[in-house]
Amino acid sequence: MFLVDRLPVAVRTAPFPLLAASGVLEPAYADRLRADFPRYSEAGFFPWNEADCGATINALVAELTAPAMADMLGDRLGVERLSQYPPLVTLCRSLNSRHGSIHTDSQSKIVTALLYLNAEWPHGSAGSLRFLAQSADIASQVVPEVAPLYGNFVAFRRTGNSFHGHLPFQGERLAVQVAWLADAEAHARKTRRGNTSRSIKKLFGGLDRWWKRRGA
Repeated sequence: MFLVDRLPVAVRTAPFPLLAASGVLEPAYADRLRADFPRYSEAGFFPWNEADCGATINALVAELTAPAMADMLGDRLGVERLSQYPPLVTLCRSLNSRHGSIHTDSQSKIVTALLYLNAEWPHGSAGSLRFLAQSADIASQVVPEVAPLYGNFVAFRRTGNSFHGHLPFQGERLAVQVAWLADAEAHARKTRRGNTSRSIKKLFGGLDRWWKRRGA
């Protein structure tokens, strides 16, 4: 399903190690992957749960988190034996306009990879990922922005200046993220935080829908 040979051997090393590729997913799986994607009603990235997903998404997660995949990415990004670090998979079905602010990722992340699944992207730069040279300038791109289209893939090593973000976007934006974390404690903490965040969003989303029906 994931076409490893589409990943570039040479990567950009400055201002931080990163790689970008397109067409890394077999076209035949496009509709099935989107059908098997979790039906989150909340916006944001949430920890992968096998029970939330269909078979093709779970198979894709297995491919992305395989030790051989980790070590290949690590070799290209300058991280020895990346497979020694626990991978945290999070999935995003939609964003709201507060997402996408410029950041470097937390220090507990060693490498982050993002894979997109959208059939089309008519929104232009809004929601398209940018890697940046400066912390306060969304226009300081170091490579062309990456639209969240099916088969587009990026991976980068977290550093003190691994700035990235995107212009505000609200709506559906299907993405699979894998972050290899420093240790099991960080994995447990981030998983717990992500699940708590989803529970709170579900609660307040339900209350908001109830209130709107009550006022109708």
